[in-house]
Amino acid sequence: MAGMAPQPALAADALFDLLMPLSQLVIGILVLAAVVVSVHRLIQRGPSRMGGAMLLAGGAVVCIAVVSYLFQTF
Repeated sequence: MAGMAPQPALAADALFDLLMPLSQLVIGILVLAAVVVSVHRLIQRGPSRMGGAMLLAGGAVVCIAVVSYLFQTF
């Protein structure tokens, strides 16, 4: 059907496109707050637990980055 015109954009799609960056900003702020609180608690516990905890936190950050990249590409 070569003569078909593209469908007009819906208002809901435009609203979602505007809200998507806002939701990513809110999620980023919440993640940053959680990281700051957890690092503060790690510093209070001392260096004996920091090695494993930093590996765990680094792994979580990498996993979140990979999942968010995969969701952006699809």
